[in-house]
Amino acid sequence: MTDAAKIVPVVLAGGQGTRLWPMSRAARPKQFLPLTGPTSLYQQTLRRVADATRYHAPIIVTNSEYRFLAAEQAQEAGVTPAAVLLEPVARNTAAAIAAAALQARASFGGDAVIHVLASDHAVEADANYWWSVDTAAAAARHGRLVTFGITPTAPETGYGYIEAATDLGNGVRAVARFVEKPDRATAERMLAAGGYYWNSGTFMLGVDSFLAEMQALAPDTYAAAKAAMDAARVDLDFIRLDEKAFAAAPNISVDYAIFEKSRLVALVPVTFPWSDLGAWDAVWKVSAKDRDGNVVTNGNATLSNTSNSLVVSEKAHIAVEGLTDIAIVASDDAIYVGKLSEAQRVGPMVKALRANPDTQGLTEIHRTAYRPWGGYSSVLSGDRFQVKRLFVKPGKKLSLQKHHHRAEHWVVVTGTAEVTIDGQVSTLTENESIYLPLGCVHRLANPGKILLELIEVQTGSYLGEDDIIRIEDEFGRT
Repeated sequence: MTDAAKIVPVVLAGGQGTRLWPMSRAARPKQFLPLTGPTSLYQQTLRRVADATRYHAPIIVTNSEYRFLAAEQAQEAGVTPAAVLLEPVARNTAAAIAAAALQARASFGGDAVIHVLASDHAVEADANYWWSVDTAAAAARHGRLVTFGITPTAPETGYGYIEAATDLGNGVRAVARFVEKPDRATAERMLAAGGYYWNSGTFMLGVDSFLAEMQALAPDTYAAAKAAMDAARVDLDFIRLDEKAFAAAPNISVDYAIFEKSRLVALVPVTFPWSDLGAWDAVWKVSAKDRDGNVVTNGNATLSNTSNSLVVSEKAHIAVEGLTDIAIVASDDAIYVGKLSEAQRVGPMVKALRANPDTQGLTEIHRTAYRPWGGYSSVLSGDRFQVKRLFVKPGKKLSLQKHHHRAEHWVVVTGTAEVTIDGQVSTLTENESIYLPLGCVHRLANPGKILLELIEVQTGSYLGEDDIIRIEDEFGRT
């Protein structure tokens, strides 16, 4: 395939969904979690578009807060993006795809075709999958705005539906209408009637055709996205969309803005295995089960007289006796227990937790926070003290910084630490420690070849993460 015929992948990775709470939080959404295997859903998406004979390098659109996590996971997946666009505020998919299409036109020309993919779906890329990609790309090159419709296997109420119309030939159909998430009876009627497909939220678009429709049907969104791109600035390996311009975009999905209005829309019906993993029961459905229908991740469970259940645990070993249709999900700091068949009710529960100041943090921050240099986990906290586990990747270093309100004590557990305190450099190995007095200018680095792990004990009058004055930082955070 020539470069001109290659497809430009656009990977949307900015969502903040929390329906897979307590694993998924605002600061660690599901696309970056390894829910169906050893790699994250985002990494699985990147690897599906890594074939250089079919695809150009991807354009990634993500939230500014996720930029280092997105970049690090892309590197781990062996993928170098063509561009990483950072959304300063969330504005749904219409503005995000418009910005990506403008970037694609600038990099690859107006004749380019973009394949827009959600980064948090579970997809089996079988022969039917690749047939659908090639079929949709051919239609997009002839001016169609193509959406992929999943052939339904059950009357699901958690998905939107698309009703197909006339056959346009070459595996493509016209679209009669889009249907909101139905109730059970409506979903059953649609499956019995035939001709209805789940809305996958995945698209194949000719850049010029799509942008022309944006200008005609959603001019405010197009204008905001173009202004945000025109005023964007490069920050390290990222492109920061202008905040004021992007914030002016309507908060609207591309389905509402374009696909429900445009006469260019077409549907490619597909049969490959797919799930948007919108709730824990969806994770159970796509996972390998034991003979009793149970799914246990990480091996952290013992089940007795239990069937058709899901147990997910980051660390604690869960023992379950005499239950069926149960979901147990245990993170470091919270546990969810409920009927697996009613897993959609997690959403309202998360809203209730978010509304309570005492539990709001459980919906936002995970006990383990990831940074471009590694990350940290909260171990213990109390009045005027806090204990954390720090982990620093080989060759990485934290910013040169100081604190106004706390002192710190570091104990190396594994690896080698290079510690700078007020210009003096020390090297510490396992079981060695060092004290960092209040107000000192310091830096931690890992000069070794293995992960550096250490215990940090903080003491002082204020221990918030915002008590950091960065003096130098290789990640542009000063």
